[in-house]
Amino acid sequence: MAREIGWSQESNLIWEMSKKIDRLNKIMCCTSGTPSEIVFAPSTSQDSFGRLRVSNPLTLFDSSHRYADNNLWDTFAISGGAAVFSQNEGLVNLNVSTTSGSEVLRETTKVFSYQPGKSLLVINTFVMSPAQTNLRQRVGYFGLSNGMYIQLDNDVLSFVERSLVTGAVTETRISQLGGVYGAGDTGWNVDKMNGTGPSGLTLDITKAQIFWMDIEWLGEGTVRLGFVIDGVFIHCHSFHHANLIASTYITTASLPLRYEITNTGTTATASTLKQVCSTVISEGGYQLRGVQQAVGTPILTPRTFAVAGTYYPIVSIRLIPTRLDAIVISTAVSILGLGNGKNYAWRVLQSGITTGGSWIPASAGSAVEYNLTGTSATGGRILAQGYVNSSNQGSPSINILKEALFANQLERNSFTGVARELIVETAVQTTSGGEGIYASIDWEEVSR
Repeated sequence: MAREIGWSQESNLIWEMSKKIDRLNKIMCCTSGTPSEIVFAPSTSQDSFGRLRVSNPLTLFDSSHRYADNNLWDTFAISGGAAVFSQNEGLVNLNVSTTSGSEVLRETTKVFSYQPGKSLLVINTFVMSPAQTNLRQRVGYFGLSNGMYIQLDNDVLSFVERSLVTGAVTETRISQLGGVYGAGDTGWNVDKMNGTGPSGLTLDITKAQIFWMDIEWLGEGTVRLGFVIDGVFIHCHSFHHANLIASTYITTASLPLRYEITNTGTTATASTLKQVCSTVISEGGYQLRGVQQAVGTPILTPRTFAVAGTYYPIVSIRLIPTRLDAIVISTAVSILGLGNGKNYAWRVLQSGITTGGSWIPASAGSAVEYNLTGTSATGGRILAQGYVNSSNQGSPSINILKEALFANQLERNSFTGVARELIVETAVQTTSGGEGIYASIDWEEVSR
């Protein structure tokens, strides 16, 4: 194309653009002249399915500590171990003594919903105690049976994949430089972070670290692990599975977050693992596609009130003991008061305890059981509350916004094996006239 004198600025821009398009066309053609696609090398700017990361993630969970331990984690501590909130640091110190068996475990009160076809991004921040003999520290996305984590055991730093697929818990350990755990331990396969890898950086695990992993599950995918340093996602290791294994690599990718510090023997000094922040993100959004279920007061037997102004549990639900890692999300509450112009107060409690009544499975195969005959409730935190009047022409329905779904997920304590309840309570202003009330809870069962 000839460039003529007197062209406008717009024409010059068009001419420059045409040259760029011509160069791009040459790049996209092979030597035979037929078009071929541009293939990008694997990069942490892409998610675990090779899609370019864009700014539309959906946060399933986030945890930080500003004024107190945030009640999103359960703690197990023995033999002098303790979890202590530090307000000035904005974190929780997991402290162990020098005693053999001294231990602190911290796990989220819920597991997080992996959705097939979406990359799950997990980030934990921490500061590990300096390595010493008989001290083991772990941080990651894992529970007792499945998951991935980073481990500093004595002075050996490793990435670990834990699996229950065979019926017994097995662990694949890959040490930073290799040669520690047998012939299969060839070291981190992307960047060993010893100054010789692609990043050129050397990892100091005793300093503050941002540990990330993304999970392509579908039963057979890849898990990538690494660190964020100077704002850059550094990819250190990949656990590959597709075209290599004959089953799934872990039972499920819906798992809790967990921090551990344990004395496997007597140590020379006391140690502290600093737990800072955590998040779990579904990259590319999340579409709720569970089984919708509900339970409520029978139409012929409304609940009545013995004492005015006292809250009584009308409907309570919780996870059944054999499915404590199920994902169940409350989506709506409905309330209808009886009587002539009677006022009722209602509230929804998370993690309360219902006294009395009977617990009944919601349905065959459900992960939920319910109680419609409880006599009182204690503890818990109030998720929502309000008022209704029996002169209303309908039943007010309290809907929970989709964006808040996972905030209202049923919880459990994995250390005690106890499911935490979600309770709809009501109280009536006066007891004259045989007042009664109906209530129901809707929920979505994602795990099935």
